[in-house]
Amino acid sequence: MIFSFPLLSAEEAAALVGHGQTVGFSGFTPAGAPKAIPTAIAERATAEHQAGREFQIGVLTGASTGTSLDGALAKADAISFRTPYQSDPALRARINAGQTRFFDMHLSLMPQATRYGFLGPVHWAVVEASDLTAGGGIVLTSSVGCAPTFCSKAEKIIVELNHRHPPTLLGMHDIYEPADPPHRREIPIYSASDRIGSPVIKVDPSRIAGVVETAADDETHGFAAATPVTEKIGQNVAEFLAAEIASGRVPKCFLPIQSGVGDIANAVLGALGKHPDIPAFEMYTEVLQDSVIRLMKNERVKFASSCSLTVSPATLRSVYDNLEWFRSRILLRPQEISNNPEVIRRLGVISINTAIEVDIFGNVNSTHVMGRQMMNGIGGSGDFTRNAYLSVFTCPSTAKAGKISTIVPLVSHMDHSEHSVQIVATEYGIADLRGRSPYERAVLIINNCAHPDFRDELNGYLEMVEGGHTPQTLTAAFKLHEQYLKTGDMRGVDWRQFVG
Repeated sequence: MIFSFPLLSAEEAAALVGHGQTVGFSGFTPAGAPKAIPTAIAERATAEHQAGREFQIGVLTGASTGTSLDGALAKADAISFRTPYQSDPALRARINAGQTRFFDMHLSLMPQATRYGFLGPVHWAVVEASDLTAGGGIVLTSSVGCAPTFCSKAEKIIVELNHRHPPTLLGMHDIYEPADPPHRREIPIYSASDRIGSPVIKVDPSRIAGVVETAADDETHGFAAATPVTEKIGQNVAEFLAAEIASGRVPKCFLPIQSGVGDIANAVLGALGKHPDIPAFEMYTEVLQDSVIRLMKNERVKFASSCSLTVSPATLRSVYDNLEWFRSRILLRPQEISNNPEVIRRLGVISINTAIEVDIFGNVNSTHVMGRQMMNGIGGSGDFTRNAYLSVFTCPSTAKAGKISTIVPLVSHMDHSEHSVQIVATEYGIADLRGRSPYERAVLIINNCAHPDFRDELNGYLEMVEGGHTPQTLTAAFKLHEQYLKTGDMRGVDWRQFVG
């Protein structure tokens, strides 16, 4: 027994979960996601299927998770539906094959959609913790995600107590759930460092069905080293923001930064940290990566409010080894607070996210390849983009060894419209779309951001269209995509067939 809670094996915990039930798992990216229990559920599903019995569960999470959760359950055909965001290759393959129902959601909406009952009943919450109190206080690990809401709504809770995370994490989390309408009030965050909630998730101890002890690292990994392309994108963004400070359009004290996940995001943050005309800054974001920890140690990031510590195991150990120093500089919040539109707009957050493709009018596709194949999901990019002081989207100008232009006449799937996207950045330059007409935006994006190998095609498309507020033609808008699907290369489109 641990504080009077039953001590279970992972297999015993998995046996409590029934076919057709919905489970809310903690975690936001692989950080803070359970590992032993979902793996045991996957093994149980495999055994049930081999015996000729059905076994699938609905899976709710904060965002993506690790291979022991999404990966194991997907390979075992144990997921009936999944939301709101994923990045596991096995799960992605099942989603794109139509074998697993997936619905994409803005991450800030996930907790309230759960509370409102939009996603049906939550039968179990499975939550990774670094410590438990006798009164039912759950100290989370390296993320918060939707864990507070899953714990409040689930019929029963199973805690995966992971001894890789020290119990001294108490105080790193700020657990706060807003009231639901019509009783909701303002969220009282006026600076990135404001604390407004509890350091623990408080639950009725009788709802904790058991505790599974583990000692496993987060299934996170480092990102690739910067390349000349990602470094140039980072430099372009840093130079642009420094010029905005010099012009007076951004305060000289600067503003909080939100950054997406990945190699480009790391490169951009690195460039911001190195730029002599950008002061040390705060972050109000959803994910902290290795680059942020380095900037903190170099005193270039003063404070970081986030939903997760999505860092490599070595970096996480360095944080835990200096926990008292980091405790005053990092705060982990639930995703409906870290991604809350009200707070983002109040603080004046500058958002920097990555696109799969951008069209010449400023519409952005963040989620789908060739309009059909789901990549990961919209994540929190929409939460920040629509409400940012400045919204920036970055991408390399080409993909697939130069055979795909990421700048296209019309995005094959739209996640962020031209009404929300203000700045586009590639390794070739910046397109500032503020106050520009559709035709002006097209000229800027083609000339400043497109790869030179594709500028003739894109200009040819723009020149071909006559009339209309937006110079667009539906008969040819996807010709670059069609060319790639037919030949494996977007280059060489002949627009003459569409003229006249």
